[in-house]
Amino acid sequence: MKLASSLLMSLTLALSLAVPALARGAPPPGGMTVVARGLDNPRGIALASDGSIYVAEAGKGGSGPCVKSPEGGQACLGNTGAITRISNGRQARVVTGLPSVAARDGSAASGPSDVAIDDQGRVYATVQGVDSSQPKTFGSAGNTLWSVIRLNGRGGYDRVADLYAYEAQHNPDGREINSDPYALIALSNGEVVADAASNDLLGVDSGGSISTLAVFPTRMVPGPNGKNMPMESVPNAVVVAPDGSYYVGELTGFPFPKGGARVYKVPADGGTPQVYASGFTNIISLALGPDGSLYVLEITKNGLANANPKDPSTLAGELIRIAPDGTRTVVASNGLVVPTGVAVDKDGNIYISNFGILPGRGEVVRISAQPGMPSTGGGGTARSSPTAPASGALATVVGLGACAALLSRKMRGQWNRRRWPS
Repeated sequence: MKLASSLLMSLTLALSLAVPALARGAPPPGGMTVVARGLDNPRGIALASDGSIYVAEAGKGGSGPCVKSPEGGQACLGNTGAITRISNGRQARVVTGLPSVAARDGSAASGPSDVAIDDQGRVYATVQGVDSSQPKTFGSAGNTLWSVIRLNGRGGYDRVADLYAYEAQHNPDGREINSDPYALIALSNGEVVADAASNDLLGVDSGGSISTLAVFPTRMVPGPNGKNMPMESVPNAVVVAPDGSYYVGELTGFPFPKGGARVYKVPADGGTPQVYASGFTNIISLALGPDGSLYVLEITKNGLANANPKDPSTLAGELIRIAPDGTRTVVASNGLVVPTGVAVDKDGNIYISNFGILPGRGEVVRISAQPGMPSTGGGGTARSSPTAPASGALATVVGLGACAALLSRKMRGQWNRRRWPS
């Protein structure tokens, strides 16, 4: 299986080339405030009981060891991954030196991908591996890849679970040996991890033992040539449902069909996934609101394979709220550029990782709760944000992304399934 499609890597290149324009771009749309900036490939977000915000930074790679990427060039290991804490208007990296594997320009990194906090305030994170690689590829420098870690509060961390070792021994989906622990939740008795590459949901108990809670199905879908082809699930988002079960979101693999992603529901003790909601596109993160609403974040609302240089809106992400009664509302799209993580606080304020595949230009933005948006005090329907084409800065990205559309047409016959970010 390949690391990522050439289209996706070209999209990353386009965003990277557009950094000067993005830096000069218009301020966020109304209702959206930047609360952290200068992040390296920001991904998952967690909110602490004291109001602090934690965000996983996948880093920007380093000098090596390096591996050859399927798209050409090299992806190299460094210790640039981090966990950042945002509190009282200040941001600081509370843990640094985590492994990160990225392109030479630091984009599209694999590294710390999610962060979670248990009921005792302990902070956990997932650290991705590298697709179709093995731990021995990177030697001792890559020991923490493919892992769940627990921060120790002193700037360090402890390894809790080795997800690659479990995949190599058990291979729950029966496909090739491959692991990408991308998202997690922390419970009182352990952690639950969505592994995007092995297509499963895993439980990690308090002693570090791992078990399989669910395996997500491969589906047949129309391919670029009109013939049916297998599409893997690529589960990369998980949150606890109000009844104690798990909502799991899928990115989907190639051909990344628009409207082809689903949210599954998995029993608390594990079992066969059941479709809870469908019709989404390339889900990247989930969050639960204080009234039980489910927030679904799409990394691109028009699909990873549908970037259109003539239409800036095709590179925009989208946040959708599913109310407890099933009503869907678009909460935000304008201003979201390759968003990669979402969290909602008790008052209904929403936090999103933005520019999630760029080194040094990542952000966390806040969408403040508005009258009528759900909070601890009651329900209501979220107010939709504008979904018009994005700002001039995003338009610049799309212009530079013309190569993405060309490569997408050339490479469709060669792609395999893939998740994103890597």
